[in-house]
Amino acid sequence: MNRQIIRDIDFLSRKSVLANKNDTALIADMKDTLSAHKADCAGLAANMIGVSKQVIIFDTGGGQKIMINPEIKRRSGKYETQEGCLSLFGTRKAVRYREIEVRYLDENFIPRRETFTGFTAQTIQHECDHLKGIII
Repeated sequence: MNRQIIRDIDFLSRKSVLANKNDTALIADMKDTLSAHKADCAGLAANMIGVSKQVIIFDTGGGQKIMINPEIKRRSGKYETQEGCLSLFGTRKAVRYREIEVRYLDENFIPRRETFTGFTAQTIQHECDHLKGIII
């Protein structure tokens, strides 16, 4: 189901809790919502659709990727950029890293560890900030 995007700063500022296997309906809703906003959105965090769980989704250019309980374990190549967000109006400054290593569970709850670079790394960092209640 395509869910409404949350713009309530108080709600978005709350830290998300760990997701579990009972959150499969949430994952389906996140896929539908990202698809509905594909023209102006590269990724979503669960709290952006009203659920404070540690789940993110992003467009890989060839499909969608889900990360459950993601943790950025390594960062390198610090830079400053401007970012927008579906939950906010306009753009804001953000500090990001060109390369990150992330530990997470895939949508089948299988542990993964991957390295990401460029815009994909930036998108993951943005969505992981949402999970921590950090608003750009």
